[in-house]
Amino acid sequence: MKKTITPGNSKRLSSIVKAYDIRGLYPNEIDAPTCRSLGAAFAKYCSSERIVMGRDMRESGIELSSAFAEGVMSQGVDVVDIDLASTDLLYFASGVLNIPGAMFTASHNPAGYNGIKLCGSGAAPVSQESGLEEIKRIASGEIKVAEKPGALSHLDLMEEFVSHVLSFVDLTNLRSLKVVVDTANGMGGYVVPPVFKNLPFEIELLYPELDGAFPNHPADPLQPENLVDLQRRVLEVGADLGMAFDGDADRVFLVDERAELVSGSMTTALVAVGVLRSEGPGPILHNLICSKSTREAILENGGDPIRTKVGHSYIKSIMAETGAAFGGEHSGHYYFRRNYRADSGLIAAMVILEQLCMSGSALSELLRPLDRYSSSGEINTKVADVHRVIERVSKAYESYEQDFLDGLTVDCGDWWFNLRPSNTEPLLRLNLEAKDQNQVQAHIRELLPLFDG
Repeated sequence: MKKTITPGNSKRLSSIVKAYDIRGLYPNEIDAPTCRSLGAAFAKYCSSERIVMGRDMRESGIELSSAFAEGVMSQGVDVVDIDLASTDLLYFASGVLNIPGAMFTASHNPAGYNGIKLCGSGAAPVSQESGLEEIKRIASGEIKVAEKPGALSHLDLMEEFVSHVLSFVDLTNLRSLKVVVDTANGMGGYVVPPVFKNLPFEIELLYPELDGAFPNHPADPLQPENLVDLQRRVLEVGADLGMAFDGDADRVFLVDERAELVSGSMTTALVAVGVLRSEGPGPILHNLICSKSTREAILENGGDPIRTKVGHSYIKSIMAETGAAFGGEHSGHYYFRRNYRADSGLIAAMVILEQLCMSGSALSELLRPLDRYSSSGEINTKVADVHRVIERVSKAYESYEQDFLDGLTVDCGDWWFNLRPSNTEPLLRLNLEAKDQNQVQAHIRELLPLFDG
């Protein structure tokens, strides 16, 4: 064995190490040698005796995860391989084994991509501000090989994972419902069947075959065009609701019985109500682009709403500080204290299903009290200087309440907006909410001219 691991290419590493994970085109940006150096760097950074590893259905994941494991073992660190997994299954493995983890996935990105989501022991977040930059630095240099290599073992945790997911609800509350689940050829097709196997639901899976080429539609349920098949099928079979998972199955989006899309804010509010009902009053987190109705629902159900920046590392760290039982993001990530503060689309789905069963009403009726405002959705605009535009907008609205928790948020009373710069592109992300769509469109027309110049 070589005495050192070949250093990763600094330019290549800089292009694939993002704010929250590692991601790039295979093999031009992310390849086996790069993953080998990253594995060695991660092992060196973590100083753990074991690291757990999983991968999604992308074919390149076999080669990339094997190379990563070689890098880890070169440091005398053992690798526990759980093989095929959803990201929340990998987080569960990291939590229950209390060791660092690496999940090979590019989530909702197109077929040509792959990547790695890293976490510390107990599923602790590893992001640019909490380890990724240091791991990149270590991977860019020569890393000495240990005298005795680590060992590779395989572990099946599916049974334990299913029990864990089901522990978040009272199974005696569940009744017969017809549910259509679009797994988009992603890892939902692997984890949804065992979780729902013994439950009183009639489940129909769309595109459950694992296929990293995504032959039916992209595995990105945040984009409405990818939910058209689910909407159609919900109406065709008269389902009580539809669920759509992304490629690595850590996010879930809902469609009600009328095939209307349910926003991440409404889902956050609904899950928050369920968690408060089962766990009692306490802090609940929501990121700052969630609807005002999310905060209102938390307050009305005995919770203490805490507003956070966008991004899993912020949510997880504030959950640790506050002891919050739940945190939600408008983008479809839902975090649970009893899930090692990690996100899980499956757990969120179970909480929603339990509430629907207990209510005895349609999902649209259950959501109606929470649906109080209209939203713009996220509008991305390319600008020459994002910070200059934010300063200009801030000055234009200086008479209104403002904060800079994450970009610029301006509260104008009966409407509000947030402007955030992209982490990776010269883009401004605008989210705006008002009483109705006419007001939303009017305020967008008022704001956009300030982006020019």
